[in-house]
Amino acid sequence: MPPEITFYISKYGYLAIFVLIFLQETGVPNPVPNELVLMFSGYLIYSGILYFPLVLLAAVSADFIGTNILYVVFYFSGAYIIGHKPRWLPISPKTINKLTRRMSEGGVWMIYLGRLTPFIRGYTSVTAGLLQLSPKVFLPIAFISAITWSGVYVITGKLLGPYWNSAAVHFSHIKYIMLIILLSIILIVITIHFINKKPTKEE
Repeated sequence: MPPEITFYISKYGYLAIFVLIFLQETGVPNPVPNELVLMFSGYLIYSGILYFPLVLLAAVSADFIGTNILYVVFYFSGAYIIGHKPRWLPISPKTINKLTRRMSEGGVWMIYLGRLTPFIRGYTSVTAGLLQLSPKVFLPIAFISAITWSGVYVITGKLLGPYWNSAAVHFSHIKYIMLIILLSIILIVITIHFINKKPTKEE
């Protein structure tokens, strides 16, 4: 983790956490993944410099506001994008309507897991907006996933507090580890879904 970022977070605390997470959630690249920002914030909680409720408030607010900016932008521009059929969107309106219906009726868990998965978190919000998923469906998921995502990483950083210096050298791999774990969970959920859908002999 660059010393400039650790200094910035240590000096400006909750404001730095909010700004760094917010920028990355709106698509602005950061030199440090948000996961590491949250884990370092957890370490600062362990050190007594920051307080857990305020860190969680800053992180959840930044994540929720930032991801909803992406969602709203693509929600209102989705019809135009789909109507003009850009080359990078080789999908028919019929398929889009089908995906939207499935996401609204039963695919909310995929949105939730997508919002927890490194590398595709932002794309999940873009997709939800592009498919014009109802705000009544997306906003609660975005809020709950923001709490889950922020809480897990902050608590992890706090628990690693006594071992922070020795563990920090391995943090560059944390996103890949979390990605593998979450993809495994998604695969299990999909497998269970298809097993339950499989018709019985009687049917």
